[in-house]
Amino acid sequence: MTVIVSVKINDGIVMAADSAGTMSSGQVYTHANKITNLCQGLPVGVMSTGSGGIGNESIETLLKDLRRRLSGQDPGHAAWRVDPNSYTIAQIAEHLRTFLFEEKALHCPDPTSIQLRLCGYSAERPLAEVWEINLTHQTCPAPRLVMDESSFGVLWDGQYEALNRLILGVGFGIRDALVRHGVPAQDAGMLQEGLIRDLYATLSLPAMPIQDAVDLARFLVETTIGFVRFSVYLPKSVGGAVAIATITKHEGFRWVEQMSPCAVGRTAMSGMRDD
Repeated sequence: MTVIVSVKINDGIVMAADSAGTMSSGQVYTHANKITNLCQGLPVGVMSTGSGGIGNESIETLLKDLRRRLSGQDPGHAAWRVDPNSYTIAQIAEHLRTFLFEEKALHCPDPTSIQLRLCGYSAERPLAEVWEINLTHQTCPAPRLVMDESSFGVLWDGQYEALNRLILGVGFGIRDALVRHGVPAQDAGMLQEGLIRDLYATLSLPAMPIQDAVDLARFLVETTIGFVRFSVYLPKSVGGAVAIATITKHEGFRWVEQMSPCAVGRTAMSGMRDD
């Protein structure tokens, strides 16, 4: 489990994630990279939560393999090269699904559950988009547009509980609690939806500056890390350093805080940097 957060504003998208990686044995490591610049030189990034890999290949390595194809560095898949002047995020989302699901997960005997959030700008477009691809065991629906160019706000995935309570005003257990307190089961869902409408906390506005969006994304990931740390009941599967990247129209994909590939005795490298 993990937490990934995206904040979409007029000026771009902020992507943030923790760095805890949980193995099938239950062992938790704290230097997992969950954010990748999927197309070097282009304003496109992807985050992942769920399984840390497919078979013996980590999701980080697989995404970098796909990046080679999309940049035209894989002679065996020349047709996958992204044309910087005409690509769309929808096309990249299809490539992402084809590579990870049809080429990898379908041929892996081990069950795979991975959620991917693809963020970025299509060529020559003024505003960004957010797409999601969900691999569950051996099924994977078509990529889904979750934020078009005109949509803005905060999205989170992975470990939901802390941010559901903070932003939606209710946790996962709200429906059962309503029933225990006398609300008929058939009415509990409708009441839950009403509570969320009334209690929803708006934390971002489209005109928010990019640095404030960075601060918000960091706060949301750190809040989840702290909540999981002190919760008596939740598994300790969120933690480590916070990685943050921004995607903007003119600067493209840039790291704000990145996990170092040689982070021995350190947690992260900071500073606005291109990948």
